[in-house]
Amino acid sequence: MLKRLKKPILLVCSALLLSSTAIHAAKQPLTIDVAYLQFQPERPPALSNVLPEPDDAGLAGAELGIKDSNTTGRFLKQKYQLTHKISSSAEQVLQDGKTLYNSGIRLFVVNMPSAQLQQFSAAMGNDALIFNAGSQADELRTDVCLNNVFHTTPSRAMLTDALGQWLNAKRLKEWLLISGNQPEDKAYANAIKRTAKRFGAEIIEEKQWSFDTDLRRTAQNELPLFTQTDEYDVVVVADERGDFGEYILYNTWYPRPVAGTQGLTPVTWHRVVEQWGAAQLQSRFDKLAGRWMTGKDYAAWAGIRSIAEAVTQTRSNNATELRSFILSDKFQLAAFKGRKLNYRTWSGQLRQTIPLIHPRALVSQSPQQGFLHPVTDLDTLGFDKPESRCRMQ
Repeated sequence: MLKRLKKPILLVCSALLLSSTAIHAAKQPLTIDVAYLQFQPERPPALSNVLPEPDDAGLAGAELGIKDSNTTGRFLKQKYQLTHKISSSAEQVLQDGKTLYNSGIRLFVVNMPSAQLQQFSAAMGNDALIFNAGSQADELRTDVCLNNVFHTTPSRAMLTDALGQWLNAKRLKEWLLISGNQPEDKAYANAIKRTAKRFGAEIIEEKQWSFDTDLRRTAQNELPLFTQTDEYDVVVVADERGDFGEYILYNTWYPRPVAGTQGLTPVTWHRVVEQWGAAQLQSRFDKLAGRWMTGKDYAAWAGIRSIAEAVTQTRSNNATELRSFILSDKFQLAAFKGRKLNYRTWSGQLRQTIPLIHPRALVSQSPQQGFLHPVTDLDTLGFDKPESRCRMQ
């Protein structure tokens, strides 16, 4: 009888020992080191009196992400630590990244233009996990495929498609396009043209603003003449730096709405977003930074929170394991945008709703009702899988 019981008892004891070991391992403290890097070149003076972007835009969002992650992580014995480097030299930012990589850090949130991001991605290698919280360049989602980079900031195409859907829903289909002469203005204008074609709008004329006039004195006289052309439903502006766009409003030849980079604007985030619990996020950020949360702050925060969500679910701080989980259908990010978000498996772009705002109110949020997609209506914004050469898995 004892001989017959001996083997089952040993098996039970072994199972209990393994279970105890697994529980003990799960309770082991886990340290997650994240680096935030930002390339911040000297800003050229704008021709209009616009509010400058805060010097810590992006960094403050990352700091809030770390604080939020530690709030929940302490119950799971997870400790999140942030190292940050900000430089006005592209070479220095790259060197800082290499130094941090050599010190063992594999998780990065970065705020830098497309060219610097591509160099940074190549220098870090495939065992690093990078979250792009700065560049909205469309080519990073279509042709320049960076397999170790996820994008928490929306592409320009996502922003302009969000605007295009709203204009389509309002039957505003004849557009006057005014663009600046900066490279980023031309990129935004190209995204607008793509959106117009996609949603059946007509750009009746495109004009380029190439003047260096002080519009604070001359807007009322110059802009009506500049916007005089065949009749249009809306003026769409591509002026990312804010050289002239603010003065287009209420100074057009026809009394028409203004949209784009000024007027009705599609954005990553804005202080007027307060639904879906966002007021709590806004309040926490204001308490931390003493100012409003910008789009770059939100994108950096979302990058940190994506890491934390993957760490919590996998119980790992290994970048390769986190990347695999983030690309799986199990990943969901609660991000105060009305629904759970995840990443496109081809381009690494965070699927997200896009607020349409003016400076003091939320007007709408895209995707607009009626724009359908076989997978998710969020993929009606920006480049869908057949439109991209990228394949992250």
